[in-house]
Amino acid sequence: MKFALLYYIKLAVFYIFHLCKENKRKELLGEKMVMVLIVVLGIAFLLLLVLKCKLHAFIALLIASIAVGVAAGMPLTDITASIQNGMGGTLGTVAIIVGLGAVFGQMLEASGGAQALAKSMIRFFGEKHAPLAFAVTGFIIAIPVFFDVGFIILLPLIYAVAYKTKRSVATFAFPLIISLCLTNAFVPPTPGPVATCSALDANVGWVIFFGIIISIPLTLVGYLYSIKYIDKHLFIPVPDYMIPEESNDENLPSFSSVILIIAVPILLILVNTGVDALVNEGILADSFFTQAAKFLGTSYIALLIAVLLSFYILGKRRGFHKEDLYEISSKAFLPVGLIILVTGAGGVFKQILLDSGVGDVIAQSVETIGLPPIILGYLVAVFIRVSQGSGMVAMITAAGIVSPLLAVSPVSEMQRALVVLAIAAGSVAASHVNDSGFWLVCKYLNMTEGQTLKTWTFITAFLSLCSLVLVILLSLIIP
Repeated sequence: MKFALLYYIKLAVFYIFHLCKENKRKELLGEKMVMVLIVVLGIAFLLLLVLKCKLHAFIALLIASIAVGVAAGMPLTDITASIQNGMGGTLGTVAIIVGLGAVFGQMLEASGGAQALAKSMIRFFGEKHAPLAFAVTGFIIAIPVFFDVGFIILLPLIYAVAYKTKRSVATFAFPLIISLCLTNAFVPPTPGPVATCSALDANVGWVIFFGIIISIPLTLVGYLYSIKYIDKHLFIPVPDYMIPEESNDENLPSFSSVILIIAVPILLILVNTGVDALVNEGILADSFFTQAAKFLGTSYIALLIAVLLSFYILGKRRGFHKEDLYEISSKAFLPVGLIILVTGAGGVFKQILLDSGVGDVIAQSVETIGLPPIILGYLVAVFIRVSQGSGMVAMITAAGIVSPLLAVSPVSEMQRALVVLAIAAGSVAASHVNDSGFWLVCKYLNMTEGQTLKTWTFITAFLSLCSLVLVILLSLIIP
């Protein structure tokens, strides 16, 4: 199956360059059909570079963007200009948000904030309902913390609870990783939804609002799946080398301080969105106070405030020195460069589609077919996700395809936010062997590949479909 796919991708790559000649394009197909074909072949070329050539997504996206521009007949100087505009335009806001979000998450990790939150939840729900406690913890902690980081730093606590209750490690781990996965995909300021918001010019506040609405029932579905199926059919004991020792909770920050710091940026962004909507409707007069609320609720200002609060409440007040805070910040920035580069390359792909005119043709064709942006975004994201494994790349590529459609068919801010969430829904679909998250779950939980496919791959595919249904239902009732 894999070799057959690669064969057809190679065939597609041959045709993308074969179509570069203007006279050939007109002989073979109509101009509109050629433009659509260029995009399809461009995506196939991107997959070939990632799957077969093993190029990093950043390099692959740049090469595929250039290939699409050449095939679409863009002058070479225009291609270079589009690359610069796409990279700069995308990273203008995204780089700031991703960078601040990384520092915010690193402070929660270094201070023990994530463990404090989880332990408080377990005390509140009781050990009998500890899976629900981990689900709620994952839902909250994944807003500022990346999926893999949240999973790894809470894993010792999972082992401790499993050892104490004599239940399967998977019973407690699955509610956590499911909620981590969902919140990372649906609720900014994690990189995927932030980059998609930027590409589609969507309001981050509405994406957070609807993302939380969608994530809550899906988290409950994941919790029920864990206690009804995982707990009964998949017993994974605590490894001998991971049998926990008694831990001291005195050095952990308080539950209230962690919740406060996480809630502040979300509330500021939501207030910004609400005030902006009321001013636009004429319900509130535009004044100094509304301007201040909108300023403080700007995504990167809200995150900057949260970072400074974390430095003081989780850092200085608990004995961290200035050198410690500097070291924590520096450590947080190390993985950010990779994310920012991939995000910028996705912006280049989108800009090439817009500047070449290919995007307009796609939009007209999709409108003729009657395929809504929500469905198109979801399908493209699922295809890219299943093909090459990265949810981030899936979201960025899908946003580039859908962006021209939204440009010619204007939709409301709320509907635009739902398109972002439809793309996010596609990006979590069917995590399998080409996804690093699959192996993280498989190896850290001591599961076989078969067990991971039957459980983790299944539930991510199921939740992806469920989230699409919820997005569609919201789109029917939201103006």
